[in-house]
Amino acid sequence: MDTVTPRTEITMTSTEDRPGPRKTRQRTAVTAVMGTMDEFRTAQEVHSTLREQDESIGLATVYRILTQMADSGEIDCIRTPDGQAAYRLCSNGHHHHLICRRCGRTVEITPPNFEQWTRQVAAENGFIDLDHELELFGLCAECAAA
Repeated sequence: MDTVTPRTEITMTSTEDRPGPRKTRQRTAVTAVMGTMDEFRTAQEVHSTLREQDESIGLATVYRILTQMADSGEIDCIRTPDGQAAYRLCSNGHHHHLICRRCGRTVEITPPNFEQWTRQVAAENGFIDLDHELELFGLCAECAAA
């Protein structure tokens, strides 16, 4: 007696065809909050803002989403003077930041000839494939006057 083996169909999917992170409720909430913040904020600060808005979201989820957004270039990530990662929705294009270390006020800056200077210094020292970050920390006029 012949037995028939049922055919199993296997579907392969490629991660290359996926259009990025899923659009979850949590990701939508984090994206919305980032759009309202003018200063760099840590994941804890973003999480606190979300909780104040009655969003049910865990701190680990906020960290993960912010990291994904920074990795994809949707937001900027800097290291604060005390070593914490802080995030901000910035303009497009290459730029640097001037940041008040007391209130967090942030100004996007483009120093004249800076990019040319970095390439020159790298070349003079035999470096290639150069990458850099420039964040200047100080006190804004309002905080300095207080």
